[in-house]
Amino acid sequence: MTTTTEPLDVQPTPLALLLLGREADPRSERGVDCPGDLPAASDPDLVERARAAKARLGEKVFILGHHYQRDEVIEFADVTGDSFKLARDAAARPEAEYIVFCGVHFMAESADILTSDDQAVILPDLAAGCSMADMATAEQVAECWDVLTDAGVADVTVPVSYMNSSADIKAFTGRHGGTICTSSNAKRALEWAFEEGQKVLFLPDQHLGRNTAVRDMGFSLDDCVLYNPHKPGGGVTPEQLRAAKMILWRGHCSVHGRFSLESVEDVRARIPGVNVLVHPECKHEVVAAADQVGSTEYIIKALDAAPAGSAWAIGTELNLVRRLAKAHPDKQIVFLDKTVCFCSTMNRIDLPHLVWTLESLADGKVINRIQVDEETERFAKLALERMLALP
Repeated sequence: MTTTTEPLDVQPTPLALLLLGREADPRSERGVDCPGDLPAASDPDLVERARAAKARLGEKVFILGHHYQRDEVIEFADVTGDSFKLARDAAARPEAEYIVFCGVHFMAESADILTSDDQAVILPDLAAGCSMADMATAEQVAECWDVLTDAGVADVTVPVSYMNSSADIKAFTGRHGGTICTSSNAKRALEWAFEEGQKVLFLPDQHLGRNTAVRDMGFSLDDCVLYNPHKPGGGVTPEQLRAAKMILWRGHCSVHGRFSLESVEDVRARIPGVNVLVHPECKHEVVAAADQVGSTEYIIKALDAAPAGSAWAIGTELNLVRRLAKAHPDKQIVFLDKTVCFCSTMNRIDLPHLVWTLESLADGKVINRIQVDEETERFAKLALERMLALP
């Protein structure tokens, strides 16, 4: 049987320290330094300290671990999942005073929106942002809506925002009659939106929007137009906006955007019969060349159900791919790219930050609380509730 050790032994690039979360990301959504005195990463007692602090807190704390987190963090998670599943899990635990969200900023915001005011949502490192979410600011999206209004199409355009967006963008979506989507239900959300209007403004991930419209719904690439917030008028003409069905925001995931068609061709040459499975945040040409496309949860379930001896090349975050390879030693599971592809900001949540967080809470000190203001929460929740109501 082929082992998985060598294919997953990718080598760090010059960006490795950033990708591993050991340097600051200047583009992070809430890029600030941690105000606490972190325990040293070399502290041999970190695991025991985390266990002891969690035991002291008991049912007062509920720890959420996103699939892309490090193994050392996942070990202490009460539940694991994608961003929306975790936010819903938090809402289902009203007895927990503290929700420690081991993920990134927009995820903690969603948890705060869906939990009660009596619960404190904590992000262990405030520098754990999301480059995709940061690619659409409230000011930029408001300006985009003005452009659509001037082109005479705002009244027939329904915004659909990906979960991977800030609370401000979710609130904009709620105010303008739109809905939120996940990578699992993007098709259903778009079908609903086209029943409500003639066009969709899809925020902030262009690839998920394009792939869903073209691959899953039969649209053509010509039906899509790309709005660039860094260009006057979005870099598109009123005529283009009037002709388009999908108005895609120029945003992307810095991890999934790295995969290329060459990556797919290379792995097929190296591993005959390999199944290429990628996330829909990948570029359109990568998705078109893959055998299967699906959300993080889809990827996990597909590998759980795969027959022993099958070979898989996975196009998603490296922490998850390594964990899946370890969980399925009877299958050959390789990473689609040859270079390190961690989520840089997700990797900022490490054991020292988790220990500092838990010990602070156990001592009665609430740190790094994420709070969404009341008005933003109201409209963002409206957009989320529209998603929950989708048939």
